[in-house]
Amino acid sequence: MPPSLVRPTTAVHASYVAAMEEFRAEGRGAPGEISAIGNALREYGGRWRDPAVFAEHVASVRGPTRDPVDLCVTYWYVDGGVFLGRLSVRPQLSPPWGELLGHVGYDVRPSARRRGHATAMLRAALPLARQLGLDPALVTCDAGNVASRKVIEANGGVLDGATGGKMRFRV
Repeated sequence: MPPSLVRPTTAVHASYVAAMEEFRAEGRGAPGEISAIGNALREYGGRWRDPAVFAEHVASVRGPTRDPVDLCVTYWYVDGGVFLGRLSVRPQLSPPWGELLGHVGYDVRPSARRRGHATAMLRAALPLARQLGLDPALVTCDAGNVASRKVIEANGGVLDGATGGKMRFRV
């Protein structure tokens, strides 16, 4: 079976913890970082190695949740028992962060990048976004993030401008 978006689950515990260590190794989780990965690393750090703490984390992101930047519904991209990435769909964009982050945000763990996962994740998220009335959906990426721009464009994204160092696409 190919990888798919699923609601957060304890079934990928070991793989998720390994992925978070990959994100931490690339500098994610620093104070002030505005992202779901950064927030989770700061809040749970190494504590989620404990199965009970991980179960608490899963329950907290099964949503819809109130993360520090917006109301969102979280999905994890998994292949069997392997966590490959996470994706959020934000039905409402609250200023100031919502306009910078967009309706759909995604992260692929470093060891799983450049294999088409981000493109597949965004493709799978678009029908979910449409069900929430987001058509078109706003998807953003850092102005210098060529890989993410290609992911968005491969899913039909049309550049709608730039602000705050972010490129804004309507998909």
